[in-house]
Amino acid sequence: MKVSFTISSWFAIVMILVASIAIGVVLGQSPTPSECAQEKNQLKHTCRAVIFGQNPSAPCCQLVRAAHAECVCPFLTPKLAVALRGAQRIIRMVGGCGREVPRSFKCGSVTTPP
Repeated sequence: MKVSFTISSWFAIVMILVASIAIGVVLGQSPTPSECAQEKNQLKHTCRAVIFGQNPSAPCCQLVRAAHAECVCPFLTPKLAVALRGAQRIIRMVGGCGREVPRSFKCGSVTTPP
């Protein structure tokens, strides 16, 4: 069965990434565009259950903790920001991965709550 992603589904994925990035950007060399694409696809597939209301799995949390801001922030457009109503839920889930999300973190067109 093929699963299609709506704007709110993509927003949930992006918010997971934003929150994980806000708390710990991996230091070192910036990822290449192909590495970013691979990272985004891995997160999309590994964290898919989160979109449907489940808690993040251990493999999802591992990917969330390693996500790069350079890979995620370009996807945060104003169109995705409209779906912000789920941001608090996503931030709580990232907290469940053992990460604290800083206040007022700006990534793309989204800023986490103060």
